[in-house]
Amino acid sequence: MIGSARRARFVALLGAGAVGLALAGCGSSGSAADTSNNQAAATGDVPSWCGDKKAVLGMTDGFGGNSWRLVTTASAKAEAAKCPSITGFEYADGQGDTQKAIADIQGMVAKGVNALVVFPDAGEAVLPAIRSAYKAGVVTVPYRVTPGGTAGQDYDVFVDTDFADAGRNWGEWIKKILPEGGNILFLSGPPGNSQGRQEAEGMRAVLDPIGKYKFIGEQPFEVTNWDPAQTQKVLTAAISQNAKIDVIVSDFGPSLVGALPVFEQSGRSIPAIAASDGNVLSCFWQDHKAKNPDFKLFTVSTQNDHSRLAIQQAVARATGGQEPASATFPSVVFEDSTSKDKPVQCKPDLPDDVYLSAEMPGEEQAKLLK
Repeated sequence: MIGSARRARFVALLGAGAVGLALAGCGSSGSAADTSNNQAAATGDVPSWCGDKKAVLGMTDGFGGNSWRLVTTASAKAEAAKCPSITGFEYADGQGDTQKAIADIQGMVAKGVNALVVFPDAGEAVLPAIRSAYKAGVVTVPYRVTPGGTAGQDYDVFVDTDFADAGRNWGEWIKKILPEGGNILFLSGPPGNSQGRQEAEGMRAVLDPIGKYKFIGEQPFEVTNWDPAQTQKVLTAAISQNAKIDVIVSDFGPSLVGALPVFEQSGRSIPAIAASDGNVLSCFWQDHKAKNPDFKLFTVSTQNDHSRLAIQQAVARATGGQEPASATFPSVVFEDSTSKDKPVQCKPDLPDDVYLSAEMPGEEQAKLLK
């Protein structure tokens, strides 16, 4: 069973911005990247998106302070290391401060990076800085959260994902397990974030026409800022305010774990969960499914590897490699406790805060978290 001490450690690490920044290799451009690149060159296993022109790569996060960002950044760095033409990798964490995120982008340009991958958490607020980098001749690739603007005018390419597809996947599963309808509670990140809005639209496109499903709580989603402590407050309040919750949907599934025992404490079964994956959530399901008859679990990949496609697009343009055919990272189903085809994957010997859907093995992720 996942005890309170392990849950506390998980919440602490998710919120530890300084830890994430340090372990992700902030500002690194030296031997680690060079060693990996030399190994790639030695084996001759150079990907098509890696050209011959030498380049220094930069990456900025609007907020890098949780384990998902830590693994995502490490995945980006590992992808860049596959290209021997990348001679340095610089990283900066905006720490949730929009002005710092803007300054980080400007700082990368001042350092002379040749290509820059940006996670623009603040959306359009950082577009002028992104545009400035692009106009300065830096290959500029925002990804995951749209900054607005237009490719070819404000940046080279936006590497997106179809968040609505995740919502549709959740919706279809909800229809399968609750054919007669039910109450749905949806939790997402900051107010108005494009990911949550699109996921909600995808779910509603599947469920609203039926007329059997009711979305409860704040609309289009309950705001959690993707913060485990805030998620626990929001979910605890929702449990006390709603006698009937049939499904909880979350685009950061692991953050639910701290509050789910409230159902058991109040004599209620934990309801079905549709979310993004995480080892802590999967192992929690494994430990609690027997005593909670309504507790089914369905996850989509948490998409740590979205950063890899952004890196490929940036490196290809900076080094003269072959640009990937797609600039959209897919949303895929990872686990379904009601199907033998995609069983729930729990590795209790690994830390709670690893994501088994990622290309980086859980054992390697665990080393980052020490």
